[in-house]
Amino acid sequence: MSRHCLLAAFVASVILAATGAMTQEQPAGAAPAVEAPAAPTEAAQAAPAAPASATTAASATPAPALPAGAAPAGAMELNLPHDLSPWGMFMAADIIVKAVMIGLAFASLVTWTIWLAKSLEIFGGKLRIRRAVRAIGDAATLKQASRALDRGGGPGALLVRAAEEETALSAGALDHVGGDGLKERVNSRLSRIEAAASRRMSRGTGLLATIGSTAPFVGLFGTVWGIMNAFIGISQAQTTNLAVVAPGIAEALLATAMGLVAAIPAVVIYNVFARSIAGYRQVLADASAGVERLVSRDLDFRSVAPATAVAAE
Repeated sequence: MSRHCLLAAFVASVILAATGAMTQEQPAGAAPAVEAPAAPTEAAQAAPAAPASATTAASATPAPALPAGAAPAGAMELNLPHDLSPWGMFMAADIIVKAVMIGLAFASLVTWTIWLAKSLEIFGGKLRIRRAVRAIGDAATLKQASRALDRGGGPGALLVRAAEEETALSAGALDHVGGDGLKERVNSRLSRIEAAASRRMSRGTGLLATIGSTAPFVGLFGTVWGIMNAFIGISQAQTTNLAVVAPGIAEALLATAMGLVAAIPAVVIYNVFARSIAGYRQVLADASAGVERLVSRDLDFRSVAPATAVAAE
């Protein structure tokens, strides 16, 4: 029993000595080291993962739809900033292009003014000369034709009056010479009246020919100038964005369009007037030929009357 008690006392003293040594190794006031449990470590790893998953979910969530007709602010800046209506393009064009457009618009106005005026003039001229041709064809002598056209005007009445005047001036010489000289003189005066009437009727058509031949080139000049300014604007903006390129080119092409608008009607109207004036000249030539026939008939009656008088004696 004593041995067992001594052994137990020895073991207890060893345990107490070891415990005191461990207490002396720890610093004063320090808490005893405790191993962190595994569960909190996994929670700490899961904590930062939660915001990441939230960010992914936020990015996967579709953005709210924009209303119809609306566009983001960046897209709005890419839209065309100009008013691309014809008036808006004219107001935004360069001063040279504006001058070209104004000139072409004035040329188009002149074209339609000439069309209205010449249409009325040609219609009235044809109506008067056709009446004169009928009156001359129905007359048996120059005096009858003069009485029929006494109240009328126009080239037909001028032709008859010119033939009467020339016949009256040559009346004294007709008793001694033939009527060939009178016919030549009447023909000369009638041809001059025809030429004057044709020139009067053709007045203004030359301007239509000029507009029809030059308007496309004037419009092309405005287009070239406008495109040159458009390329200068592109180089200054240092971009080939459609919003920068399109307005200048559209303004330039408007000049070409106006040139064609001025030229095409001018060419068509000129061709119509050329045919109408050619028909007018033909009717005028018929009137002149009718007057010459009346003069020749009067000469024949004049030569036949003395012979009849001699035979009656």
